[in-house]
Amino acid sequence: MLEHYVKKILAARVYDVAIETPVQPAPLISKRIGNNVLLKREDLQPVFSFKLRGAYNKVAMLSAEQQALGVICASAGNHAQGLALAAAHLGIRAVIVMPRTTPDIKVKAVRERGAKVVLFGDSFDEALGHARELEKKDGMTFVHPYDDVDVIAGQGTVAMEILRQCSGPLDAIFVPVGGGGLAAGVAAYVKYVRPDVRVIAVEPADAACLQAAMAKKRRVVLPEVGLFADGTAVAQIGKEPFKVLRKYIDEVVTASTDEICAAIKDIFEDTRAIAEPSGALALAGLKKWAQKNNAEGKTLLAIQSGANVNFDRLRHISERAELGEQREALLAVTIPERPGAFKQFCQAIGKRAVTEFNYRYNNDSSANIFVGVQTRPGEELEPLMQGLRDKGYPVVDMTGDEVAKLHTRHMVGGHSPRPDMDEMLFRVEFPERPGALMTFLLTLGARWNISLFHYRNHGAAYGRVLVGFHVPPGKHRALRADLRKVPYPTVEESDNASYQVFLS
Repeated sequence: MLEHYVKKILAARVYDVAIETPVQPAPLISKRIGNNVLLKREDLQPVFSFKLRGAYNKVAMLSAEQQALGVICASAGNHAQGLALAAAHLGIRAVIVMPRTTPDIKVKAVRERGAKVVLFGDSFDEALGHARELEKKDGMTFVHPYDDVDVIAGQGTVAMEILRQCSGPLDAIFVPVGGGGLAAGVAAYVKYVRPDVRVIAVEPADAACLQAAMAKKRRVVLPEVGLFADGTAVAQIGKEPFKVLRKYIDEVVTASTDEICAAIKDIFEDTRAIAEPSGALALAGLKKWAQKNNAEGKTLLAIQSGANVNFDRLRHISERAELGEQREALLAVTIPERPGAFKQFCQAIGKRAVTEFNYRYNNDSSANIFVGVQTRPGEELEPLMQGLRDKGYPVVDMTGDEVAKLHTRHMVGGHSPRPDMDEMLFRVEFPERPGALMTFLLTLGARWNISLFHYRNHGAAYGRVLVGFHVPPGKHRALRADLRKVPYPTVEESDNASYQVFLS
């Protein structure tokens, strides 16, 4: 089997359109995890993904009669762009069936490469069924994104380049897995040429179809898959790829959404490139594997497979990266409801930076706050939590709570039930540096009871806080006078429309 695939990989016609992408050192992440980390930059392909290789090789291998009838596929992702460019280069008609729900940016990208786009159905399965009908009706050739020998051979040229570019020590190659075409091509070539190099498959934790198949020793269909890493969100490993992978893959690793987001940040810091979630999946698995196995001094390569990320996802990626890198812990803490309690809690945390602080007054006895604190990778949270308990603060770890991370942190609010008090609202801006938040609290002292507090570190040069105070009637001018002592710009927002509607 391996010899058959190696011959097809060596004969693959990919370089009419694809480029030989570089293997690039990643010095920052290498230093941090104590291993020599390399990145195979498939995001630099003309369609920003390795998918071009397999699509072009398949189309180039068709007979003249088949090419004359055209090619078709169902895809809303990188395979669609790869096939469109491949067909355009060879002067072949290409039809791409996409769900009606496909974002306009992806539809336009395929059309701009010369393919005809047919929008059909609300799901990929509906689009796939329609593509199969058009295939039979018009005699076109269906080009599968991964379950095809020629597609796998095209993807296998990635491994051919890696072994040529890395002639020295190479301990393991980490490959992202969706349907398995890239992993099968890489495993086949590497295990034939350099069987000493480990090939490790990496899947999203919520779409681990290969791991499930390896456990059952047969292909299985996952009941549902997560869609964050959409390029690898596949419910069943491909039939042809599994024939290779079940024998020649060394190990399967999974990565969570937070771990993938952290890897996207790592790639950006080392290369200034923004990988798509599936494009950073291999690095996320590499980091997890290295930590689990206490690896040191190894040469580890991750295939950076693509960069077709939707811009609107960057906010979510940024939000979750610190959690994935274990640099932030989210805690629910109960503190006394009295003036000065905020300051005392910040002092209890010590020198740790506060990354988030959400609170809304609820009753006179206690206050529940949602707080983010800076941590170190690999650090155990229990000592921090126990230290807070020892100081009298009930605390619950929310770091792994999906509802807390996705929803609750944005919903800490409501109305202040103190009819005997007025409430005044202020917006404060301060330089984002250690101690700035404490300086604000110390300046206020313990005179005023804070009724609302919202702060989140977004990595900007200036932090922004929204803070409310319970003010006895007739004390408004005194509060404004105290706030003038704060060494940061302070703007009153007591008449703000959104505050009046939702919070006052």
